[in-house]
Order: sequence, then C-alpha cells, then structure tokens
Amino acid sequence: MNFLTKFSLKNEVAVFILSFLLIIAGLFSFSRLKIDLLPNIEFPQLSIEAVYPGASPSDVNEQVTSKLEEQLKGLEGVKSVQSVSYENVGIINLEFPFNTDLDEVEQQIDTITKDLDLSESSTVDVNRFSFGTFPIMNISLFAEGDAEVEKLLDSEIIPELNKIEGINSVSVGGVKDDLLQITLDKEKAVAAGLTLEQIKEQINQKSVSFPAGTVNGEELQIPVRVEEKLDTIDALKEVELKSTVNPEAPPVSLGDIATIEEVSEQGEYTRYNQQEALTMAITKKQDANTVQVANDALEVLKKYDDDINYAIGFDSAEGIEKSVETLVKEGLLGALFASIAVLIFLRNFRATIISIISIPLSLLVSVIFLNGLDISLNIMTLGGMAVAVGRVVDDSIVVIENIFRRVRKSEEGISDELVESSTKEILKAITSSTITTVVVFLPIGFVGGITGEFFLPFALTVVFSLLASLLVAVTIVPILAKFAFKKVPAEEKEGKIQRGYAKAIAWSLNHKIKILILSFLLLFGSFALVPSLGFTFIPNEEQRLLQANVLLPSSTSLERTNEVSLKVEELFANEDEVKEVTTEVGSRDFATGVKRPNQIGYFLNLKDGVHVDAYIDELQSKMEDIVGEESPKATLSVSEASTGGPPTNNNVTVDLFSSDLDDLQTAAKEVENYLNTYDNLKYVKNNFSDKQKQLVVEVNQDKASEYGVSGFQLVGIITDQTKPVSVGDLTLDGTNRAVQLSYDEDISSTKAIEDLQIFTQRGPVAVKDIANVSEIDTFTSIQKLDGKVFARVEADIKDENIQKVTQDVVEGVEKLNLPKGVSLEGGGGSDETVEIFQSLGLAILTAIGLVYLTMLITFGKARIPFIILSSLIFVPIGSLIGLVIAKEPLSVSVMIGFLMLIGIVTTNAIVLVDRITQNREQKGMTIRESLIEAGKTRLRPILMTAFATIAALIPLALTTSSGTLISKGLAITVIGGLTSSTLLTLIIIPVVYELFFAKQVRKERELGKGAK
Repeated sequence: MNFLTKFSLKNEVAVFILSFLLIIAGLFSFSRLKIDLLPNIEFPQLSIEAVYPGASPSDVNEQVTSKLEEQLKGLEGVKSVQSVSYENVGIINLEFPFNTDLDEVEQQIDTITKDLDLSESSTVDVNRFSFGTFPIMNISLFAEGDAEVEKLLDSEIIPELNKIEGINSVSVGGVKDDLLQITLDKEKAVAAGLTLEQIKEQINQKSVSFPAGTVNGEELQIPVRVEEKLDTIDALKEVELKSTVNPEAPPVSLGDIATIEEVSEQGEYTRYNQQEALTMAITKKQDANTVQVANDALEVLKKYDDDINYAIGFDSAEGIEKSVETLVKEGLLGALFASIAVLIFLRNFRATIISIISIPLSLLVSVIFLNGLDISLNIMTLGGMAVAVGRVVDDSIVVIENIFRRVRKSEEGISDELVESSTKEILKAITSSTITTVVVFLPIGFVGGITGEFFLPFALTVVFSLLASLLVAVTIVPILAKFAFKKVPAEEKEGKIQRGYAKAIAWSLNHKIKILILSFLLLFGSFALVPSLGFTFIPNEEQRLLQANVLLPSSTSLERTNEVSLKVEELFANEDEVKEVTTEVGSRDFATGVKRPNQIGYFLNLKDGVHVDAYIDELQSKMEDIVGEESPKATLSVSEASTGGPPTNNNVTVDLFSSDLDDLQTAAKEVENYLNTYDNLKYVKNNFSDKQKQLVVEVNQDKASEYGVSGFQLVGIITDQTKPVSVGDLTLDGTNRAVQLSYDEDISSTKAIEDLQIFTQRGPVAVKDIANVSEIDTFTSIQKLDGKVFARVEADIKDENIQKVTQDVVEGVEKLNLPKGVSLEGGGGSDETVEIFQSLGLAILTAIGLVYLTMLITFGKARIPFIILSSLIFVPIGSLIGLVIAKEPLSVSVMIGFLMLIGIVTTNAIVLVDRITQNREQKGMTIRESLIEAGKTRLRPILMTAFATIAALIPLALTTSSGTLISKGLAITVIGGLTSSTLLTLIIIPVVYELFFAKQVRKERELGKGAK
C-alpha cells in the first residue's frame, strides 16, 4: 500500500478534494439512513389463522387445526409446530431456521390449504413475524366540540395515513357500529311459522339486481338488467313474509311482527385515563423508517387539531430517538476522551488533530456503505460506531507518532522522502493489524440464529470504519504531517518511563520462569471469578411501559368485563406512580390475534424514578384484590411491555403433555404454584385455559328419524334462537347500513332450549322429544406442540445466572407429584443461550485461526504468529475482573467483546514484533538488543492506541441509559481485557520471543562472550 502514500504526497490537492467529496457523500448518506431501534430482522416464523365461524374449540381442532398440522409438519426445515384452537378460530405458529425462504414456504402453505378438504365456511390467512410487525404507536383520540371522530377517521384521516409510504396498517379500536336492528316479536314469528333465516332470505329477495341477457338491435346490442329495490325503511316494513315450513300460516308484513330501529353496537370499549376514546394502532412496513413514519403520522393528526384531540399511549419513535441521542452523545464523548489520551502522550496539539481526523472521516465513509446496503441507523450500528471510535485512531496514531519521532531525530527536517519512509516503516504493522481486526469479525456471519443476524450490522459498521481508517492513515495523515511538522523541537532524551521499561524487559528476560508463573497464576485466579458472574443472553433492561392483562371466565359478557375494568381503572387513577393508562376491553389480543369479550388489556406509562420490579409486584397485588372480589376465577398478569425487542432468553419454561385434559390442567396448576414460590422468578404464566359451561344437544337418531328431522335442521333451529342473523348491508333512505335480525326474547335457560318447537311433517315437536340436552364443563381452547396436546408454564428470570435458575426449577418440577400420564420437558432461554455461546466460542476459535493465517502471510514465519497470539492468553484477566467490578453478567455482548479483543490486542503485539523483526533483519541487532530497542521505540504508540481505545469506550461502559446495555458489557470486556493484555503484552511478548528463539539467543550470548 506504499504506492497510496506516494500518490497522496504527489497529489495533495486531489486527495483533499476527494476527502471533501467523501465527507459530503457521508453526510448525505447519514441523512438518508433509516432510523430504527433494532436491525431489520425478519424472524423465520409464520402464523396461520384459520377461522371457522360458529365452531367449538374441539370442532376447530378436529376439522381445521389438526388437518393443517398433519400437512404442515411435513414442510422442509420446520423446527416446531405450535397450535391453539379457540372457539371460531385456530392459530398455528411455525418456526423455521434462519435464512429459510419464507416466500417459498408461503406458496407451499397456500397449496396445502387449497388441497385440504376444509369446511367451506373456513378461511385461512398466513402472517409473518418481524420487529416491524409490532405497533410503533398507540394513540387515543377524542372529539373536539361536536366533531364526529369516527366519520372523520373513515373519510379523511385513515385514508391520508395509508398514503404514508412506510405505514403497513392502521387499526382503530372502540368504534361503534351503526345498525338497523329488526327485533322480532317471538310469539308472532312462531305463530306465522317464520324463522330469522327465512326472513333474511325473503328480505334479500326483495333487493336484487341481475343481468338478464341482451336485446339485439340493428346497430346496437343493449344489455338487460332486472332490478327490485328496497330503498326506504317504510318499504322494508311492508315486505310480505310467507312461511316455508307452515304453508297454512297466513302471510304477514315485517312491520306487523317486528320493530325496526337504528342502534349503535359496541364490540369493544377503549379509554384513556378513564375517559372514553378511540385507540389507533399503527404498524409500519418492515423496511420503513420508524421515526419518519411516526413523525409523518403525527403531522397528519395535527392537521385536524380543530376536530380532534389525541394522547399518545406509547410511541416507539420517542424511545428510538432517545437511544440514538444517547449513543451519539457517548460516541462524541468517546472521541473527545480518545483525543485527550492522544494529546497527553504526544504533547503536540497539531499531531493530535491529525491523528483524530480519522474518526469523522472513517465513520462517514462507513455510513456510505451502510446506506448502500440499506442498513438502518439503530442501536447496533450506532454501538459499532461508538466502539470503533477508539479503534479507528490506532493506525493514524502509529503513523503520526512514527513520522513525529523521525522528524525530531532528523537534522534535515520534514520532506516527502522522510514522510514516505516513516509511513513505509510501519505500513506492514498497521496493515496486518487492521486486516487482523477485520477478519476477526468474519465468523459473526457464521453464528447461527438471531445472534448472527442481530450483530451483523454491528460487525459491518466496525469493519467498514477500520478499513476506511487504514486508508486515511496511509493517505491523508502523511499529507497533513508534511504541512504540520515543518517546525518541531528536537527529540528529547529517553524519558523515565522508557528507561524504566527497558530495565523491566531486561529483568523479565533474566527471570522468565517467574514472569510466566506469575502471569498464569493471575490467569487462573481470574477464572475463579467466573462462577460469581451471571450467565444470560442479553442483560435485563427496565422499561417504564407496563402491560397488564385481565382474563375473566370465558362466559363473561362484554358489559360485565367492562364493569370490572372500570373498578381497576379507578385503582390506576389513585396510583401516584402511574402517569397514563390506555384501556382496551374486549379488543383483539395482539399475541394471538383473537378477540374475546372476557379480556382486558392495559398499557401503563410509569413516572420517572419508579422502581419497576418492586412496583409491578405491588400493583399486581392490588389488582388481584379488586379483580378477585369481582370475579374469583379471573386471572391477571402485569409485566414490562414487549414491543418487539430482541429476545432476552431470560426465561424458564415447563411443557406438560397428556391426552387427559383434566390431568393436564391439574399438573399445570401445580407447576404454576411451584414456580410462584421462587423469589428470582417473575411473570409466571400458565397458558392452559379455563373451563366454561356448555350446553350439549345430543340427537336421538331413532326419534329424529321418526319425525324426519336431521341434525343440520336442529342446528339451524337452535342457532336461529340463540344468535342474531346478519341480513347484510342495505341502502335505505339514502344511508347504507348493516341490517341485523334478532328476537325480543333471549334464550336464558336449558329448559328454553328443550322446549323449542321444530316444525315437521308430523306437526311441531319439542327439542327434548328428539334430543337430550345436558350442561357440561368444557375447555375454552386446545393447545398442541408438534401435534401433542400440551400446557406451558413459564416465567421470566430476575437473576442474572439463568442457567442455574433454569436447572434448579426443572429439577424441582421433576420432583413434584404430578398426575400419572403427564410427561414434562423443561428448559427455556438458557438452552438456546448455551447453543449461542457455543457458536460464539467456535467463532472465537475460528477468528484466532484466521488471525494466525493473516500473520503467517504477513511475516512469513510460523513462529512469529504464535508469539503474537500469546498476548491473547491473558485477555480474560482484566475482562473478568472488570465484569465482576461492574456486576455485569456473561452475555452475548461480552462474547462479542472477547471477539473484538482478539483483533485489538494482537494489534499491539504486531506493532512490537514488527519493530523487533526490523531491528534484526535491517539493523543486524541481536535478539535481546532488538527486544529492548523495539520496546522503548514502540512503547508510546502501543500505550497511545490502547488508552485511546479505552478512553473512547469509557462513556459506553459507564452508561445507565436505556437502549445501550447491549454494548455496555462489550465495552467493559474490551476495557478490562485491553488494560491487562497491554500491560502483560509489553512484558510477555519479549519473554515468549526469546523462548521461541532460544537457540539463537544462546548462540548470540556465546558470540558476545567470545568477543569480550
């Protein structure tokens, strides 16, 4: 790469213009980067929603879910198939390995659903899962004055929001449906021999529009259409109805047996701080800019300030902006600290400015590549920049320090030849050290699962920055040095530190065994600290947004659920810690996609300064008192809200399997109670459903045949009495609205079902005469894992040592006296975390192998790479001590820190060994002379690069801000490891070098004695 330095020195203006253009391109690319909290990762998961209207959980399971499961488990690569069958709907979740072509899988699923003999009334939808599928905003809307919010939303606001490029969907909760309700007098309808279904058909027959051929004229063909319309409510009242099952019954008009009125029906209740409101959830497209989408959405709402007020329940963009602001601030502080570290060592302001110019240039060049690859600005890319700040100055520091030192020794002063030779002198060292650090990150691409996907943007950011820093060091730095060092003071005599270090090397070389024993004692002593460290995937991070859920018994009506919610909301209003509450009663459950009238969801924003974990326990206890008094069988949970962040794997799960649902329920409850005894577990959840009352009408086939009644007829008669019938949409009096039919009296008892009359050829007959009506308890859902019925009890782990807690919990559950026939499988996030750590361990070994190959190519001797790699042995000493002091657990970010250290630590060793090699090959020095001279010469650049990196990472290591904890463990690991390895490298490398060249050293000693 020496030709680049020569070219730059001869074409200074061209290089400066090119640098200016790169700065402009970098700033432009930075402005174009999408801003998000997390990397844009699509999880290899598909969710299939199968809707089967009117079916019980067992019917959904038998007729839809099981049939789909049987075929889906044959899909290539599918890791797990989990399903749950509710009333009317079944949800099937499929998990695949990363890098699976989900487009192809979706096509296969589409083929499977078309080929299967499913019920005609069933529908199947397939959905993907990614960070982008979570709502980015939840907004509560209120009317201003006399404005009609719903109409405004439908006609103007939602259409305008849907025009925003990055918005995927806008859903509104709490909307009232305007209906034209036709309420029949049950007695009159029975007397007329009419059912709801018959009335629906006869109304629809009066509102038709069909093509009826064409009239062929001499020149034109004129299409013919036959139309009959009901266009007013009065016309609807006059519709004549005739019984099809009782021909002798006289015809009647609809108005004679029914009342027709306009009503508003509410399928869910939504509130904000106890005030009625509509709630609007916005999701973005997967590759959209979260901050831009959120800002654009708010701009739309601001246009309607005169008509609506709004309050934001949660806004992902706000958290993202805070995280970005924090990381930018810490990156800038890191750059400042690194600059100060360089200034302290060089004690020359101009040299310091030149060395740190690589920071903005390198980062801006890396941004150009990130923008080209469509990688967003997120906590991983920003974390990569914050980490790279200290490392990108290393090459420039080594170059500028060598030029500075050579100029001070030179009597002729600065010249192109001196700058070029000074740069060339350390070119091999900085090139090999940079390439070494770059190849260290290559194995991240081979780490499986979400870890590889999650950390890939981080690795790419560091790699691009380092490669750019190398180019800056060999092109721009020499030019700037040429202009800056025209007048510099002569070199000072060796300082006390250099003289002291030379003596330390000499003493160490004479006492190698003592040095090695002491070093290994420190190493083994640091390993003794490992058991005191926790073991986790990503450290737990407190959030001030809580999610609370209340599930009442399945037969609870929406109105009753709402009554309970109002009392719970009263509690929230009196809590000083709670800032805002968004309430959704009977809304769609985001986790399952199922809408149930017996469930309540709350989003609670807490005030600053609240101790979240302690308050969650307190709040849940207060909620249990209120809900338990209103509905003893209700279940509830309070936890920190999950808005699509990376999985922490800090959980333990116990899966129970049995074909006997009663035994399974008993076992699940026992395990749930057992998990609640652990102080280091939180958010214990039992997914096994409760039971609900159900009436079963069992047809007596002999009696039914005697009256000529089929089971389908019986279903129709009972459904007619128990469920409203939708007529569809009709345009009456100029207004289009939904029309619904129902009776004025509801079925309210088992006896009423038994007494229902069925018209037969032999006359009317009661249901009880042809069927047995009984009341049973049945489960509200059926859940299966890989085709086996199961229950899952899980909890989050508060302790940092998730592996030990998981092991203790599973061993404890295995000792429980569970019902016979119930088997269990225990595990959780620790299993996946162990696999990930194994993958990262393999990545670290691979990185070391790649570093060895790089140095073997660079130095051409097999022994030299081993000498350099010996510096890695003592990296764990400082890292483990640092983690213990900071109380940071072993985590994935810590492992990435160790991976980084391989590149950073070997850089210092390369700089030292390269000088030793030059002394021996070019100056003919003995090994010991070479070691001492190289140590004194390279001491300052080694300490400068090390302390610049350490100083740059200090803000990241000390941060307590949310959104940066994923880099905190990494920073502490690098600071500790680099500190210990740098100090030991300066001593160990000379010792190991002499050991590897022991024969040569003995020869040189003998020759030296002979000469004397």
